Amino acid sequence: MTSRRSRDLEAERAALRTAADRLLAGTPLRSTSGRLTVSELLRESSLRRDVAYGDHKDLVEEFQARVKAQNATPAAMQELAENYGEVKEKLVAITKALAKERAVSAALRRIVAELDLELLQAREELEQSGNVTRLPSPRWRAGRD
Repeated sequence: MTSRRSRDLEAERAALRTAADRLLAGTPLRSTSGRLTVSELLRESSLRRDVAYGDHKDLVEEFQARVKAQNATPAAMQELAENYGEVKEKLVAITKALAKERAVSAALRRIVAELDLELLQAREELEQSGNVTRLPSPRWRAGRD
């Protein structure tokens, strides 16, 4: 017959308390969602449901009361939600500005292409006319400013 290992009730209570504190502070270690539910409390504390409800129901109820008093949203999550709204507004403004800049850039590219064609045509016309004399380009002298 195998012997069962004795449970450390105080360690379990400490695990529940610290898990509750982390969830309420918005800094969970094991919880993926950070939601303030008993399931997340159990996941965060690494305790089984039967253990928590059997021997530590008072701590589970205390956690639920603290959640209710905090309006069910951790303070850190509230701050993130507020920042999200601000960032979303900035993103909309920046997206509009980027669209305007892209339109200006496209127009400038078209203008450059058109001017390049005009310059090419003007050079061809000058070469074909034959009565234009080219002047020598100015020479650069070393030592002269």
